Amino acid sequence: DTQLDIVVANYGSNDASVLLGNINIGFVNQSTLTSGNGSRPQSIVIADFNNDSRMDIAIANSASCSVAIFVGHGNISFGNPTTYSTGSRPIAIATGDFNDDMRLDIVVANYGSESLSIFLGYGDGSFANQKFYSTGANSQPYSVVICDVNNDAMLDIVASNPGIDGIGLFVGYGNGTFSNMMLIPTGDGSAPFYVAVGDFNKDRKLDFAVLNEGTDSLSILLQTC
Repeated sequence: DTQLDIVVANYGSNDASVLLGNINIGFVNQSTLTSGNGSRPQSIVIADFNNDSRMDIAIANSASCSVAIFVGHGNISFGNPTTYSTGSRPIAIATGDFNDDMRLDIVVANYGSESLSIFLGYGDGSFANQKFYSTGANSQPYSVVICDVNNDAMLDIVASNPGIDGIGLFVGYGNGTFSNMMLIPTGDGSAPFYVAVGDFNKDRKLDFAVLNEGTDSLSILLQTC
């Protein structure tokens, strides 16, 4: 209907609310998607996972250690969820095409097991089982961003690691696999919880904005190479 809608993850009630945009009255609570008893949904990504031009929803469930995929029907309704196991306590999720096959894939940050889970998409709303990438002992990855850091037209992954005071960079090879993590320190005691990416100085290189809980500060990390 050309009006943007909102999906909210409800940690306490183990579900997600779909709020439909209405030009006259704002947003209307239209439907609820149940992610499972005790699932504790923590984050959401919206994308077209089955290439039918209808938006689907993926939810990271921190307590049930899973990702739930709700395929959209394009008429405000969604199919029953398909779940995929993750590592321990997944709390951040993002999507992109990691292997250049025109099908969307998913990455999840597993806070509890100090890892990322990669799910390669089949283009029909289903995904391969996860592949793990370690973020390091005690790293506690909290947020994840997909971008092309090194300008090679292949997607990379950036994760904040508050437990080890650094940002983790996983360089993508364009075939669904990634390098081991390169740690970019953010300072002793910084505990970086969130990271955002953009070209802040117009040099055509992506830079990082990092929110540091430990030092109550915002760090800007400019890429120099």
